[in-house]
Order: sequence, then C-alpha cells, then structure tokens
Amino acid sequence: MAYILVVDDEEKMQHLLSIMLVRQGYSVDRAGDGLKALEMVKENPYDLVISDIRMPNMDGIALLSEIKALDIACPVVFITAFATVDSAVDAMRQGVADYITKPFDEERILLTVERTLGISRIIAENIELKQQLKEVCGGKEIIYVSEKMTRVMESAAQVAVSDAAVLITGESGTGKEVIASFIHHSSPRAKARFVPVNCAAISPGLVESELFGYEKGAFTGADRRTKGKFEYANGGTLFLDEIGDLPLEAQAKLLRALQEKKIQRVGGNQEIPLDARILCATNQDLSQLVKKGSFRQDLFYRINVFPIKTPALRERIDDIVPLAEYFLKQLTDGRQVRLTEGAIRTLQSYNWPGNVRELANAMERVMIIDNGEGSVTADTLSFLRATCAGAGALDDLTLPPEGVCLETLQYNLAKQAMEQTGNNQSAAANLLGLTRAKFRVLVKQAMENDF
Repeated sequence: MAYILVVDDEEKMQHLLSIMLVRQGYSVDRAGDGLKALEMVKENPYDLVISDIRMPNMDGIALLSEIKALDIACPVVFITAFATVDSAVDAMRQGVADYITKPFDEERILLTVERTLGISRIIAENIELKQQLKEVCGGKEIIYVSEKMTRVMESAAQVAVSDAAVLITGESGTGKEVIASFIHHSSPRAKARFVPVNCAAISPGLVESELFGYEKGAFTGADRRTKGKFEYANGGTLFLDEIGDLPLEAQAKLLRALQEKKIQRVGGNQEIPLDARILCATNQDLSQLVKKGSFRQDLFYRINVFPIKTPALRERIDDIVPLAEYFLKQLTDGRQVRLTEGAIRTLQSYNWPGNVRELANAMERVMIIDNGEGSVTADTLSFLRATCAGAGALDDLTLPPEGVCLETLQYNLAKQAMEQTGNNQSAAANLLGLTRAKFRVLVKQAMENDF
C-alpha cells in the first residue's frame, strides 16, 4: 500500500484529494503548508507528495527544493490553479515528477498518481540495489575493469556459495580483505558477522586468548570470562589476515579447531562447538614457510582448499585510472576532478609497490596539493615520477673482471620484467626505468635475436 502526503492550504482541496486516494486503497496524510509538509517528509517514508504550488510559509517550489537538498527519494506532483507554461517548465527543471492544473477530474489524478508511484518504486529498487551492492562489498566498492580482476571476482563469487576454506594471497595493499568481505557478504552467512583478525598485530603470547577466548582467572588480569574471535564469528565468517605470522603453537590449536569444529577457552576445559567459515590471507609464500618449518604443512593444506591470488596493481594497468577517479571522487564529495592525459601516463607507468593502498594515498596527497583548477596533471604527480621503484638496488653491483655482455644482460632483464608484469609492456618498462617506446625497441631487438 502506497503512502501519500497531500499538501494544500485549502482544507476543501485536502479533503477531496484524500477521499479520491483512500478509495483506491492508498494511505494518506495531509498538511496545510510547505513547512509542515517538510517536517512530515523528514519523519515519514512517503512514496509520493502531491502539493499545491502557491501556499503560505513555504510554497511548493521551495518544498521540492528542500526535499531534493535532503536527498529524500520521494517524487513530487504539483497541482495548482495558477498554471502557466513557464511555471510548468521551471518545475520540471527542478525535478517535479508531474504537473496537473485545476480544475481536474478524478481519472486524471489517479492516472498521474499510478504513473508516479511507478517511478517511486523504481527509485526505491535502485536504492535497495545500491545498498545490496555496498553490503556485498562489506561497505567498500570494488573497482575493476581488467581481465585479471574479473577472473578474481568470478572465482570469489563461485566459492562464496560454498563453505570451503579460502586462502587469499597477494602483495600488501592489493585488497585481500576486500575480497574476503565480498565472499562473506555473497555467501549464505551474509546476515551473520564478518570478523577480521590481523594475526601479525597480535602479541605472540596473546594469540590463543584472542582467537579462543579465556576463562576468568586464566591469567593475571583475566577478571571475567571473555569470548574469542572464533566464538564471536559463530554462524558467520572468521577472516585470518597475515596468517603466515601465526606462531607454531597457535597453528597447532588452530588446526585442531578447524578439524574438530570445537575450541576450548584458555584456562577452561569445556569444548565449545563452532560454526564459522574460515577465510585466510597472506602476503607470504606459505609453501616456502612450510619448507623452512615455520608453517605447518597440515594447516596449509587445510586452509588452502580454494586459493585466490589478488594481482598487484602493476599487473592490472587498466584499473589504475578508474581507481584513481574513484578515490578522487570520494575525497571531493563527488566534485568532478579531471585526470589529464599526462597524469594518466604517469599513473600507468608508475610501478605502485604499495598497490591500491598506495594509489589511494597518492590521490589524497594530490588533493592536499590541489591547485583548485579541478584537474590533475603530470606535474601534480611529479612526486611519483621522482620515485623510481628499485632505484639504488644495483648501486652495489660490481662489474666482474671478465666483463659482461651488455646486450644479453638487457635482454634477460627485459624478459624478467615481462614475466613479472604478465607481459604488460607499460609496467615492464617502468620496472626498468624506461619509457614504453624505448622498451618496445628493446623487446624488438630481443625478438630479432631469438630472445
């Protein structure tokens, strides 16, 4: 049932419109002027406002303007005896849904209401859809157009519907927690908690009490029984970030909890059943940690049921500009800031060792030094050009007495750069401190020499 507000300074007109609408099954409230109507709109979720234009205290145009300013998703229909083409056009420009003149017949009113309520439903559906998308991303938007990120998101969506353990790997700043949040909010557990835990940030002596909780008196300062992250995530998802930093002793207890789906609080004997999905992430190579003996092999197999690797930003060049524009929009409250061609070239040629997190920080720095012209240029991003990733890494390189073949060295470096960047020439050129044009010449020479 639609909820409609009728606004008119004439009591007779209010009454007439109310009778027409109530007969059709609508719920109707009434207000005698714009000020009263505005207060009612703020407090109630109306599906439609039908308002006279000329009223004391606040007229219909001012009421419409206030509703728009408050970003209230409620269409407005104007009805007045003082209709002119100019006022109708002006009202339409300001966003009124429709415009009816007095005298009117009931059929015309009801047709207009029905059509406008259709618009209201579309607005409500769009708002709900945007909210659902926001929730699916855990309150964070996932911006991507590249093929690599598309495959990552497809994999995340595919595994979300199951309860399988997922291991998300990738460099720092690539959005591993965002992917984990997406998996949770796309899963049947979406209505329950998503509990992130940074294993690297917990003191080794407190890992067990953080994860499994503790009983009163379990240690000095334990003055009450406290639930751990596992219990807190019961029914939902527990996200263990930087799991490679988990101490071996805690790894053993984590493995037991995953296998038996039960835990014991520190200082307690009671076994507590658990129903939490486990998602893990790390920027380390766990298989190498297993070989070194610093990570349990059985735990690695338990958490690596479905691996997802988040690509570095230099491997998804196509996403850099959309991400930069998104961050700028967030920092300017929606104000349009344009990236010039020079700025785009600078952004796409930079190596981004800090990945998406570094890009977000760079855009924040850009807005601090913004010249107020509404555009970001290559000069604005000069602090990126001055930072050459890996600069100084070869400072200690000593030429061997027998010398080297410079061409072979160049070809090998070019090959490694292409392999590291997934054959992206812009990113590979940046790794070597070259322009793309110079790098293409190098690659061409390499191909001619069967490189």
